Amino acid sequence: MSDLTGKTVRVKLKWGMEYQGNLASVDSYMNVHLERTEEYMDGQFAGFLGEVLIRCNNVLYIKAAPPPDDDDDDDKKAQDATMEE
Repeated sequence: MSDLTGKTVRVKLKWGMEYQGNLASVDSYMNVHLERTEEYMDGQFAGFLGEVLIRCNNVLYIKAAPPPDDDDDDDKKAQDATMEE
């Protein structure tokens, strides 16, 4: 877990809600402190929460969040490569 500190993680609770934010810290009990947190319910964005503390006994799992989808950057790179030819 210490490798994920400072990175974006996704935390799923036993009740189905998910929270994505920057992992600020985790204590020895696995309580989770997130910053710049977003809430997701049933996979749908529900809002911004900011700073959140999640008590350990509510957590189903914690995982590294997938990188943001940068389709615009890929299109721009392809367009630049075409222009160079």
